[in-house]
Amino acid sequence: MAKKTTKKTSKKSTTKKSSSAVEPRPSAWGKRDARTAAAIRDLTEGIVKSAMSGREPKVDIPTRSSANTKWNKSRGILQMGSATTTRQLFNLGQARNFMQTLLHGQGINELVDAGKTLSLRGMFYKGLHTVKGTKEKTFNDQTESDKVLEDLEVTLGALREELHIFAKKRGTMVGNITVIDNGDEINCRKMGSGGYAIPSICEPEVIQFKNVDADFILHVEKDTVWQRFNEDRFWETHNCILTEGSGQPTRGVRRMLHRLHKEHGLPVICLLDCDPWGHYIYSVIKQGSISLAFESERLAIPEAKFLGIRAKDYEQCELSDDVQIELNDRDITRAKQIMAYPWFADHKPWQKEIKKMLSNGFKMEVESLITKDISYVTEVYVPERLKAEDWLS
Repeated sequence: MAKKTTKKTSKKSTTKKSSSAVEPRPSAWGKRDARTAAAIRDLTEGIVKSAMSGREPKVDIPTRSSANTKWNKSRGILQMGSATTTRQLFNLGQARNFMQTLLHGQGINELVDAGKTLSLRGMFYKGLHTVKGTKEKTFNDQTESDKVLEDLEVTLGALREELHIFAKKRGTMVGNITVIDNGDEINCRKMGSGGYAIPSICEPEVIQFKNVDADFILHVEKDTVWQRFNEDRFWETHNCILTEGSGQPTRGVRRMLHRLHKEHGLPVICLLDCDPWGHYIYSVIKQGSISLAFESERLAIPEAKFLGIRAKDYEQCELSDDVQIELNDRDITRAKQIMAYPWFADHKPWQKEIKKMLSNGFKMEVESLITKDISYVTEVYVPERLKAEDWLS
């Protein structure tokens, strides 16, 4: 793999943070804030206009479902369709959701005005109270709150980051790259055993890249596997960036991978478990997800590769029976669902891969390679597969 040319970062992007209590937001965020505020204003003015003219107040919400998700084969990504659902104030089945939507809209507007951010959990508590004169709470739990926030994203046409909301950090990075994180310069070559915690917000206004000297990104499913690669300094000997997503990668991790791939041309190669859940993680990284189809443009990486672990590895790597984890009914059902995805259904190598796993009757974790040797995965398995370009795409 050819070494990629890095882009220079301006002096402004490497400047340390001011010592003042509140740092001014970058001008680009100011433009985004203006668009977000305008979208909220348009939404509320439409509701007020309906009420003042004697019509029932309502909000049209783009539908986030498989039925309204389109597979764009030419682009290799999932995209949201044009279907919407209506939330009406005087419909008993929708009034609560209508109230929650406006309540969170108000909260987002306050965050934009204050130039501050809140976590998903913080937004749940910000909107949580008992409706006056009743024993009814505005939200039963955070899951209910999170769904409303996702609805507002697609309704306002704004990313979660533009709504000043962040999620819990989950995912780690180490390797031949320097990151400018909110003005602080972080050399990911010197992060010790812990690595750099990938933040929830990875937009260019917050995160910039410098000294990107890697040839590719190796993304592994779990921290336990990442620790082996980091301890063995795999990223150093194979000139790469090493990331992990702690299972299903968060939007922050996917955004980081997407930006490094698009902005620096780094191939993304995935090392995941040989089971329906590892296959689904790869599918989400590559094509996007149904629930976030509206964000595929900035998250999906159609060129991502699946290195392993593969169904053939049980025999090819001469693994013992001890590594076999029997497929249960749920695994089998999920595997067949994944086989039917359009992007897998027309792909013979993936059909062969999943059928092989089903015929084996068992799944395997990447950690199963430890039965060969503690560092077999870093010293033999991955290097040989990279050299042979033995992967699924």
